[in-house]
Amino acid sequence: MTRSELASLIDHTLLVPDAVSGDIERLCGEAISYGFYSVCINPLWVPLASQILRNERSIVCSVIGFPLGATNCMGQEAAEAVALGAGELDMVIPIGYLKDGNIPEASASIREVVHSSADKPVKVIIETCLLTDEEKILACRIAMDSGASWVKTSTGFSTGGATVSDVTLMRDTVRQTLGVKASGGIRTLVDALVMIEAGASRLGCSRSIDIIEALDV
Repeated sequence: MTRSELASLIDHTLLVPDAVSGDIERLCGEAISYGFYSVCINPLWVPLASQILRNERSIVCSVIGFPLGATNCMGQEAAEAVALGAGELDMVIPIGYLKDGNIPEASASIREVVHSSADKPVKVIIETCLLTDEEKILACRIAMDSGASWVKTSTGFSTGGATVSDVTLMRDTVRQTLGVKASGGIRTLVDALVMIEAGASRLGCSRSIDIIEALDV
């Protein structure tokens, strides 16, 4: 795999609460230089990142209902992020609904974001570290049935990140119907490559540059 091929699979991520405008400017510059698919950022920074990347190949990915998925305002948040320039949305499934077995409400939350996305791809973060395997499969099926384009392992803000076994399970569940994004704890080139081998078609990374430059070692 070449640097450009690997970079094209990476959402270059900065979601820490204390990020400032200079950090976002740096993130976008790195995305341009390395050819990352997107920058994944909090909604606050979508206008700035969209302005910087307006004529570039890298796009803006905004998180929705992040990091808990415990809000009734995800549709509004999604619509605003798209209006401000987001090209993809990563939403957190309402984990409480899922664990309660409240499938109609979990599905309705995803459908609301999909409806508000103006046809932009929606990735559903299922937060695998909080779920049983049966719940992970259920979450993937709800995402498929609700119009999402992707399922994603993790926010990176809970008790664990992506694992090979979870990526494999998610890929086996969605087959080729949806994309699978591995995110959380992907720190090295080896981490990245094993996730791709397991079935991930996108990676969320905050150490993207270290991963890419390791290809030359």
